[in-house]
Amino acid sequence: MLYRKLGRTGCEVSVLGLGCMRLPIVGGTSAVDLFDPNKPIDDPAATEMIEHAVEHGINYFDTAYPYHGGQSEVFLGRKLKPYRERVFLATKLPTWLVQGKHDFERFLGEQLRRLKTDYIDFYLLHGLNRQLWAKMRELGALDFLNQISADGKIRHTGFSFHDDVKIFRDIVDSYDWGMCLIQYNYFDEGYQAGREGLEYAASRGLGVVVMEPLRGGRLTDRIPEEIQQIWNSAPVKRTPAEWALRWVWNHKEVSTVLSGMSSMAQLVENIRVAKEATPGTMLEPELQSVAKVCEAYRRMLRIGCTGCAYCVPCPNGVDIPLNFSLYNDTFMFKDEDISVMVYNHFMSPEQRASSCAECGECEEHCPQQIKIRDELKKVHLKLGQ
Repeated sequence: MLYRKLGRTGCEVSVLGLGCMRLPIVGGTSAVDLFDPNKPIDDPAATEMIEHAVEHGINYFDTAYPYHGGQSEVFLGRKLKPYRERVFLATKLPTWLVQGKHDFERFLGEQLRRLKTDYIDFYLLHGLNRQLWAKMRELGALDFLNQISADGKIRHTGFSFHDDVKIFRDIVDSYDWGMCLIQYNYFDEGYQAGREGLEYAASRGLGVVVMEPLRGGRLTDRIPEEIQQIWNSAPVKRTPAEWALRWVWNHKEVSTVLSGMSSMAQLVENIRVAKEATPGTMLEPELQSVAKVCEAYRRMLRIGCTGCAYCVPCPNGVDIPLNFSLYNDTFMFKDEDISVMVYNHFMSPEQRASSCAECGECEEHCPQQIKIRDELKKVHLKLGQ
């Protein structure tokens, strides 16, 4: 296993981290099942994966309060206890559930008990966007982080992020963070924080942890024939997972990559690929193959949205770019589960396409001249439950 420094924290972390949102489960296979408390973690299979990961040098384990209906933290607490001093444990404060200052300490206390530990190595504000960031600042989350750092309950601070790069830069500059967690893969190079955010955070001394390097498995499963033909003609023969992981690791600013592995076969493959995770080693013909694949996926877009965000803010709060992105994903990656989950469980009611009041303001600003009101109806028809 190779290791990289996690920014100013100085921690040497394995280039491959284990994201514990997609551990194998009993009686379920869809993305929604991963948040269902009635679909338990497959203990024998997941235990084997945890032990194999530690034995092969993975030392960064990431979880969060809601994963597996709250059972991910409990499971890790039991399974990592024998290895506690050998591994880094990261979890997240459920920002959207916080109603008042008293909730900060309440959630942390519950998480420490679940994880069977006296301290958490990396404690993140979970899923920050413009609204949640404003809420956290108003409630005094940064003072809380200072307090629990001084008390030794956490070693390093961080945040995970889902919004545009402008607010990302504002968050980075507002506190002495140790690290951040961003979505980054070859298809999402310009999405959310994107490459600009990656480079900016690293330049400010933050360790950068990458989530969704395989886009929730969409860059590896149900590969369209057009895409597979490009991979087949590439100068080097690799699996789609290997192409995607190596592309992310090729960036020197990336400290570690979280892969949400749900089987031993996936873990074994990712560990194999991680042995060659040296930045700056992908040759230009290889990078061109990745670019061709990315362009081929983009040709499959049903709605020609570029994500420029000229259409927002919407007076009703509809997140138009996100709605269109989720809708396009169902056609490009032939899998509705994740889009349906995000639309119904992670977006607020006002963000969903169903909240469109058909005022038409967005269409006046769209450089692509998309009939946004009509397309939002299609989104809700496809994704709404």
